[in-house]
Amino acid sequence: MSEVAKRLAELGLEIPRPVAPVANYVPFVVSGRELFISGQVSMGPNGLVTGKLGAGMTIEDGIAAAELCGVNLIAQMNAALDGDLDRVRRIVKLGGFVNCTPDFTDQPKVINGASDLMVAVFGDAGRHARAAVGAPSLPLGAAVEVDAIVEIA
Repeated sequence: MSEVAKRLAELGLEIPRPVAPVANYVPFVVSGRELFISGQVSMGPNGLVTGKLGAGMTIEDGIAAAELCGVNLIAQMNAALDGDLDRVRRIVKLGGFVNCTPDFTDQPKVINGASDLMVAVFGDAGRHARAAVGAPSLPLGAAVEVDAIVEIA
């Protein structure tokens, strides 16, 4: 069993089937040793987590939604790397988008849901640069969307 697979099992996480694109784009692109993953929304086993932070959603709800985005990023990594997540050398950057009211300012706390997951799964290689921004709306009403750049072997 690979090291990443062991960590996933320890965390009790199963990697889902990757979410298909909803428009005219591909879910990921490999260019040299870099893997670019399109934005993954807060889709989980119970469907899409929708809502707006600052208007009915708690920070804890947002963190959980961002973690779902992280799980979906890992699913795309798994697909791009033919099931060999040990090829991930570094999570280089995450870009986090939070569906929120104009006065909501805790986007970094929300996106920690995805960031913390990357560190838990990939260890030091999961530490990354990041952006966490607010948006007035996201595709399909999603609460959170996160994209990624990953260095691979």
